[in-house]
Amino acid sequence: MVDAGAVAYLAPLIQHPDAKLKRQVCAALTQISKHSVDLAEVVVEAEIFPKLLSTLKDMDITVRKNAATLIREISKHTPELARFIVNASGHAALIDYINESKGNNRLPGIMALGYIGAFSDTLALAIIVHQGIIPLKAALVNEPEDYIKAAAAWSLGQLGRHTSDHAKALAQADVFRKLIEVFNDKKSSDDLKQKSQRALKAVLSKCTILPALEPLLHNTPQKILKYILQQFAKVLPNDPSARKSFVTSGGLQKIQELKSDEENSIDLIEYINTINGVFPAEIVQYYSPGYPKTLLAKLDDNNV
Repeated sequence: MVDAGAVAYLAPLIQHPDAKLKRQVCAALTQISKHSVDLAEVVVEAEIFPKLLSTLKDMDITVRKNAATLIREISKHTPELARFIVNASGHAALIDYINESKGNNRLPGIMALGYIGAFSDTLALAIIVHQGIIPLKAALVNEPEDYIKAAAAWSLGQLGRHTSDHAKALAQADVFRKLIEVFNDKKSSDDLKQKSQRALKAVLSKCTILPALEPLLHNTPQKILKYILQQFAKVLPNDPSARKSFVTSGGLQKIQELKSDEENSIDLIEYINTINGVFPAEIVQYYSPGYPKTLLAKLDDNNV
């Protein structure tokens, strides 16, 4: 068992002027914190906050990374520890850190936001309000390494999966389309594809802002498309204005085109049928492929 006195001795050294010492202190406290809730609490009780947050802006890049890693290891254990970090404005400091970092140095900050946001809608909202989606999306889009993109996808999923308001924030930031692009990219690793799909599944299931989903009906693979259609099938029966928008945006026509695909899954067909069921049959027929030919054939039959 780690002696609390030893931790108390190490804690003030976080602000020591010697960079090498600060690196080692942060690394040592990280190794202590990662093992259990009790050990993480011992480190926190040594009053490392808010001193540790200023270390995220240290001149030494390794000190900054080690500080972010320490916060990550503390944040992952319990909602109480995550809330303690947020109450100390640790989420804001992490967002700044991710904005100012690149490559592997970003990783602990990205994961820390995901751990914090996963615990509750309140903690996730605190990150969203402080514009935490922006650097996570930037990492997803711009980082060259797939493992960093995958971490960003995971963290975005943790932020957006709580309520419709959380999902709306991701939709407004155009995160859905970026996750789909990553999933579609043949160069993406299996892990990146998997984490992107899981994030989309979790967040789309909470998204009730259908206009944000309508553009996603195009150029989206079936594995993701079924999550989108599931939301339309849930919301359209109870939302007249959404039904009108779905028609005028071309959504109803698009799903008729999708229905004609012989490779459709059973789930996809079921969602399409549910959606079609909320519209008058003649409107569905009007937007179905081949309807003009059918209409002309009827005219011919009647010698018009």
